[in-house]
Amino acid sequence: MDVENPKRERFKRLAGKRTNEVLKRLRILGNCADRSRYDYIEEDIEKIFRTINRELAKTKSLFSLEMEEEFRL
Repeated sequence: MDVENPKRERFKRLAGKRTNEVLKRLRILGNCADRSRYDYIEEDIEKIFRTINRELAKTKSLFSLEMEEEFRL
């Protein structure tokens, strides 16, 4: 552990673990593409990935270094 920056080390440990979990779950979701086992329509797929993309964009925005400026007249 980095004694100089324990917050950085904690971030690296947790973010790595959580990222791997997300990737694992996406791969598992990909198993649902097997047409011999599942029946789905294009609308289902669009809804799934629209929702995932929306949540991904929201999460990514949390990491933005730019601070929103307060509106002033």
